Amino acid sequence: MSLNTGVHSIRRRSQVCAIVFFALLGLAGSARGQESGARDKIYVVTHVDVVPTEAAAGTKLLKQYVEDSRKDKGAVRVEAYIQISRVNHFSVVEVWENRQALDAHEAAPHTKKFREQIDPLLGSPYDERLHTIAE
Repeated sequence: MSLNTGVHSIRRRSQVCAIVFFALLGLAGSARGQESGARDKIYVVTHVDVVPTEAAAGTKLLKQYVEDSRKDKGAVRVEAYIQISRVNHFSVVEVWENRQALDAHEAAPHTKKFREQIDPLLGSPYDERLHTIAE
């Protein structure tokens, strides 16, 4: 990888992070304006990068994860996004009613199964970040 390619990759990842961050802020603002319990909510942004040859398999697993997770008690919103320029790079944005709902979701069989199945496809570490609303 040339220095130029590395810099481009870092710049592109920073742009994607900024887009996801602003989307998360939009979700936080909507939740804050609609509900008094916004401070209890947990906002999760996860970056999932699979090896390029596994993009289709990764997409399928993420779609199933989103579908299953939306059924979990305490799920406010769960969405997966595919990076336009690299279809093997995903961002998952989740909003949970509170920490207990997130903990129950993480202990759920479908979540454990997803993590086990996605792990061998990963091209970089699974990058999950938890947030609360900034006031």
